[in-house]
Amino acid sequence: MYKITTFYAIRREYTRGMRKVVAVHAPKPRSDTIKYFAWAYAAIITVMAVLQLFAFEDFLPLLSAYVLPGGDGMAMVAASLIVIVEVFALPFLLRMTLSPLMRWFSLVCSLAVAGAWLKLSVFAVLTNVSLENSGLLGSKVEIATGLPMMAVVVGLLALALVCVWGMWPLANKK
Repeated sequence: MYKITTFYAIRREYTRGMRKVVAVHAPKPRSDTIKYFAWAYAAIITVMAVLQLFAFEDFLPLLSAYVLPGGDGMAMVAASLIVIVEVFALPFLLRMTLSPLMRWFSLVCSLAVAGAWLKLSVFAVLTNVSLENSGLLGSKVEIATGLPMMAVVVGLLALALVCVWGMWPLANKK
């Protein structure tokens, strides 16, 4: 017969474990309107991520200007996490074929995008930080902190909540 090598045994164990991770189609949204809201939210997040990454070296000082606890190091971590979370929110909003765990992770990321920017805007208002550019759309498009940013972020949060409500993964299961 054949000699079972270490490589073959490891490969067999890997494929046996990976059979449990199966990508499934996204459940139908509650209505077509929800699907269009999700596409709009995905487009907004895509524009945000692209503009933030387009001049990432200018995006870091924008977040440093918030004077976050932890200084420049925390601003660098926050800037990186914001962009990563924005990218990971897209699969849920675009209803891609995903594993159930990835669908839930993407759902949480779609809420976390609006939540992170809401937290930054509330932090800016509470600490009385007045900036000409909040960094919401990177360094190229300026949105001031304060009421303009709060209005945009609350709109994003409302859009995120509508999308999550309308495309909840367990909605059609009985």
